[in-house]
Amino acid sequence: MQRALHLAASPGVPLGPNPRVGCVLLAPDGSIVGEGYHHGAGSPHAEVEALRAAGDLARGTTAVVTLEPCNHTGRTGPCSQALIEAGVTKVVVAQRDPNPIAEGGLEMLAAAGIEVEHGLLLDDARALNPAWTFAHEHGRPFVTWKFATTLDGRSAATDGSSHWVSSPAARRDTHVLRALCDTMLVGTNTVVVDDPQLTVRDADGEPRPHQPLRVVMGERDLPPESRVFDDQAETVQLRTHDPVEALETLYRDHGRHHVFFEGGPKLAAAFLKAGVVDEVLVYVAPLLLGGGKSAVGSLGIRTITKALQFDLVDTLVLLPDSDDADDSAINLRLTLRPTPAKES
Repeated sequence: MQRALHLAASPGVPLGPNPRVGCVLLAPDGSIVGEGYHHGAGSPHAEVEALRAAGDLARGTTAVVTLEPCNHTGRTGPCSQALIEAGVTKVVVAQRDPNPIAEGGLEMLAAAGIEVEHGLLLDDARALNPAWTFAHEHGRPFVTWKFATTLDGRSAATDGSSHWVSSPAARRDTHVLRALCDTMLVGTNTVVVDDPQLTVRDADGEPRPHQPLRVVMGERDLPPESRVFDDQAETVQLRTHDPVEALETLYRDHGRHHVFFEGGPKLAAAFLKAGVVDEVLVYVAPLLLGGGKSAVGSLGIRTITKALQFDLVDTLVLLPDSDDADDSAINLRLTLRPTPAKES
């Protein structure tokens, strides 16, 4: 199973829209006779690759797979049926498939007389596809909220200027993290005021070939010349103020699993109050403003005991690049997760 997990995480395998999966076929004597991994949407699944590699040696083998073999026909046929036809006698799975469309592979295999087991190295398998797993288990994408702030929690000065709140190194880091998501989301006010392009760019400023879906949330009509409507990526406007509705639509109608949210303070407060912020990325600049635009709007919290609590899971100091000759700004990136509710 460790070998299958290693194969699934092979360099160059995209993080979506399909899960990363690895498969190893073992002969009765324990030797490997075939292995494979899924290279991305539209390509053969890991089990099919392993069966092709094994050929006639697949008969009588044990298939060790990081994810339950699928039980539906999409761009490719069901892997559970392929394993049955190949004469595999046992299947060991790490993670059951949380996708309601594809689940049921183990039951199909068992009905065909194949011995099945699941749960081996489950946590490692879930860690391979965390956003994909989360989305299918919750019926909505995983949400990462990113913002930049001064030491006193300001995202912009009183006059609206915000250029130095995040450093060039922080902005480069943001693009690296954007690339890990399949959706960029902001509100209509951010589009009108800031006119962002919402694309993922390399260090040299060039757009990457594969771009997340750009999503603008809100009922306000937007200027057609807004950069978010250029030809660099697909854009969808969701005419709703309800974060839960928006996220369910992105999962159900657009197949999205991971939202990178960069909305303003009002929309950020709406997401927080709805309880749909799963991760927070905060870029903290060593600045004090004493006033200006808050990073988050009112949450209706009137006492410290009701404050939203987060666990700090990572810190990173972002130093100026050697090419930033005129910039000495240092940002600290904090990664936080909501503190789990305590059981009563």
